[in-house]
Amino acid sequence: MTDAKTLAYINLYAVLGSLENLCALDEDARALLTNKKPITIGFEVKGGPAATITFKNGRCRMEDGIGPCDVKLPFSSCEKFNGLIDGTVTPIPSKGFTHIGFLLKDFTKLTDLLTKYMRPDPEDLKDKRFFDISTSLMFYTIAVAIAQIGNNDEVGKFSAHHMVDGDILMSIKDGPKATICVRNHRLLTIKKAPESPRALMEFGSMELARDLFDGKVNAVACIGEGKIAMGGMVSMIDNMNRILDLVGLYLA
Repeated sequence: MTDAKTLAYINLYAVLGSLENLCALDEDARALLTNKKPITIGFEVKGGPAATITFKNGRCRMEDGIGPCDVKLPFSSCEKFNGLIDGTVTPIPSKGFTHIGFLLKDFTKLTDLLTKYMRPDPEDLKDKRFFDISTSLMFYTIAVAIAQIGNNDEVGKFSAHHMVDGDILMSIKDGPKATICVRNHRLLTIKKAPESPRALMEFGSMELARDLFDGKVNAVACIGEGKIAMGGMVSMIDNMNRILDLVGLYLA
């Protein structure tokens, strides 16, 4: 079972948050924001998450909470915000109507491009560059989703409660890296490697990671075959993997 509040946190921080990585990895995404006036959009979900995304100089950055923004998009419930992501709800700005053109054009093009990478056509994946960007974006989205599930989903919180403090390195060999920070049973994902991880889990290749994300191979079998490396505090990895099992339910 999934719940709307947890899904809203995932949709904001993990899905829309991956626009940061899209702009860093894809030149077409950067081009949409290059030579354009900087713009900041605030998302505020009643009873749920709030964040501010700034688009500037071909880049995108998300910050927690509502800060000064050019456009403010309020949502009356987590369900309404989730509707924005699945395309069933059209948001109405409470601030920034003069910037509606950016929402309808550039922002929509960015989210469409993100969708193309996150739900790819099998033919597109035959292109190595597309494959690497798509897999990297999926990795970052999953890494952030782990923290949101651990903090908000009741089953996820049970696993987080059994995790000791420390940093977990989650990575793909020769690819993207992330840190799952555990503090007082709360999780935070940082999209870079930790300095001193207490535990680690590394997928042996981009291809293996992709097969795991797509459900084509069994993680336990890959661990037994040495295709997934684990080390450090094993209990942290065990509980993180229990949360990871829930990610697919929310991102399906």
